[in-house]
Amino acid sequence: MKVLVTGGAGFIGSHYVRSMLAGAYPGYEDAEITVLDKVTYAGSLDNLPTDDPRLFFVRGDVCDQDLLRLLLPGHDMVVHFAAESHVDRSLQAAAAFVRTNVGGTQCLLETCVEVGVRTVVHVSTDEVYGSIPTGSWDENEPLLPNSPYAASKAGSDLIARAFWRTHGLDVRVTRCSNNYGPRQHPEKFLPRFITNLLSGLPVPLYGDGRNSREWLHVDDHCQAIQLVLTKGAAGEIYNVGGGTELTNREVTARLLELCGADWDLVRHVEDRKGHDLRYSIDDSKISRQLGYAPRWSFEEGLADLVAWYRDHPGFWEPLRALEGSA
Repeated sequence: MKVLVTGGAGFIGSHYVRSMLAGAYPGYEDAEITVLDKVTYAGSLDNLPTDDPRLFFVRGDVCDQDLLRLLLPGHDMVVHFAAESHVDRSLQAAAAFVRTNVGGTQCLLETCVEVGVRTVVHVSTDEVYGSIPTGSWDENEPLLPNSPYAASKAGSDLIARAFWRTHGLDVRVTRCSNNYGPRQHPEKFLPRFITNLLSGLPVPLYGDGRNSREWLHVDDHCQAIQLVLTKGAAGEIYNVGGGTELTNREVTARLLELCGADWDLVRHVEDRKGHDLRYSIDDSKISRQLGYAPRWSFEEGLADLVAWYRDHPGFWEPLRALEGSA
């Protein structure tokens, strides 16, 4: 069995690859994995066990259709993580997000049809739904994205649907809540706050901190993706949640306690343009149909995350230096 993983050197994709190579997914203990990754600032070969004989790494762009035509034949399935994903960056440079997230998905799916790869899991986000004041989204909610990032992911979801409907390609879509876990780039909320606090630096809290998110450990997310790959159905969408919803202010309070810091390090900064107030997803479909259940509590996961960043400054200090951040 051969699996192509796009974006497999990034935070979520590399966790999925490492888990499969470690035998975490029954029936895939002997699977061969090809990782296709452009290795932008957000990815690293250090995230992958490149000496594993079952792993074949290709540095390349998911928008390069000629490369895809050479690479895809012989693979049984594709798990598509490759994407630009940072909302703040999308506010300043939306073109890169449209190119990779929409155009890259189109190139990948079109090539899968050409060469006969039958099954693709397309990894998306709950941000395609927009913001919800009360209740939770199920998979039938309309797509109302508010950031260029979310709009580009919504576009990629619709491309995926079109290839299922018009070409009969077995595409399955997942939409996850906010991921966290080891090896996440320090531009993101949790690692940004953790690495700042561990360095004795202030943290930037958007607005009044009332923005609310549901948190999902990357390991639970990857387990859900594997369930969709092995048990999901063509053309279906599956929300994946972690079960814990907190405001950014509540998360900040927990991080301050875990890092041994005080509120005097919190700086309220101007809110992000178009900042969605609340995300909340109903993931009863994947739970009911495929047997998904998160295994990590947020309390356990957050404590583990702070400990990981405390113990691995060699991961995040060079990234912060490249970012020019403080």
